[in-house]
Amino acid sequence: MNFNLPKEKVDSLKEYFIKLVKHQLMFEKFVALDNVSFEIAKGDVFGIVGFNGAGKSTILKIISGIIAPSEGSVVVDGTIAPLIELGAGFDMELTARENVFLNATVLGYSPDFIKSKYDEIIDFAELREFQDVAVKNFSSGMVARLGFAIATVVTPDILIVDEILSVGDYLFQEKCERRIDEMMRGGTTVILVSHAIKQIEKLCNRVLWLDHGKVKMCGPMAEVTEQYKHYHK
Repeated sequence: MNFNLPKEKVDSLKEYFIKLVKHQLMFEKFVALDNVSFEIAKGDVFGIVGFNGAGKSTILKIISGIIAPSEGSVVVDGTIAPLIELGAGFDMELTARENVFLNATVLGYSPDFIKSKYDEIIDFAELREFQDVAVKNFSSGMVARLGFAIATVVTPDILIVDEILSVGDYLFQEKCERRIDEMMRGGTTVILVSHAIKQIEKLCNRVLWLDHGKVKMCGPMAEVTEQYKHYHK
C-alpha cells in the first residue's frame, strides 16, 4: 500500500488546490505496507501487533474494503463488521436515536429490523437517558459505545476490531470483551489490533507482527508475543 505525501509545506487548502491544478505540487511515495501476505482461517482470533506507524490500521481498512491496495489483492469469504473509527459515519447534529437508524441503514439493515433491535442497541450502549440528545454533545466514549452496539447487533462472519476495547471505562471494556467472546464461541472470525499485549494473549490464537509495513513474524500467539515483548524491551 503506497501513499503520495506532499514534499512541501502548504499553508491552506486553497493553496494546496491551486498548486495541485498547476501541477506545482511535489510528492514522495510513502510505503505503508510492503509485500504483506498472510491467511486467516475461519474461526481464528487473529491479532495484529506493532508499534505506531507499523501499518496495522491500514491493513484493517484494506481488509474491510475501505481502501484498495496499490498492488495485490484481498480475498474475503463472509460478511464483515468493521469496528474501525467507531462513530465516523454519525451525523453529529442528530440524536442517538436518529443515528441508530441512520447508521444501521448504511450497514444494510432494514427499518423493521432496527426497530426490533433498537432497545437492545441503546441499552447495550448504556445511553437510555441520552437517546434523544444530539450526538455532538456526547463524549468520545459515548460515541464509541453507540457505534459498537450498532455494529455488533448482528453476528457477522468476520469481526474487525481496531483498538475499540481501549475506549470507555473498564466495565464497558469487559462488556465488549464478553460480546466478542460470544461471537468467537459462535464461530465468528475475529481480527484484532491492540497495543495491549495482555489483551492479545487473552483473546488470540494467532498473531501477525508488523514492523514499518513489513511482516516481522506471523504464527501461533505464544511464539509471536514472546518475541514481540522481548523486542519491546
